[in-house]
This record gives sequence, C-alpha cells and structure tokens, in this order.
Amino acid sequence: MEFSREDLTEAKRQIDSTLHKLRETIKTFESKENAARYKSQITLAKRRVKAFEIANWLIANELEKDICDN
Repeated sequence: MEFSREDLTEAKRQIDSTLHKLRETIKTFESKENAARYKSQITLAKRRVKAFEIANWLIANELEKDICDN
C-alpha cells in the first residue's frame, strides 16, 4: 500500500497526540490511591503506547526513506 508524504505526516501527528494522551492517562492511573485497582487499564494503556511507538517508528522510517529517494 502506498501513502503520500502528507498522509504519513498527518498519521504521525495524530499518533503523537494519542501517545501524549495515553502517557498522561497512565500517570493518572498510577498516581491513584489504589493503583492496583487500575492494573488492567494501566497494562492496556502501556501496550497501546508500545504499539503506537512502533507505528511511529515505521512511519518515521518511511518518511526518511522518501527523503533519501528524492
């Protein structure tokens, strides 16, 4: 599948925004008085962060490749 540079840039921007929100969510849950109660939500958020980090890395590599090809 081919994506334009603009598509990739916008996807990266959206992922960066979502990552920021997820990291803030993790901080909020971990700072709760009874953080153990939120263990599953924390785990899910951390897994999503990892997935978005991978997606961001792949997008960055694709954008870099595009720069090198031109």
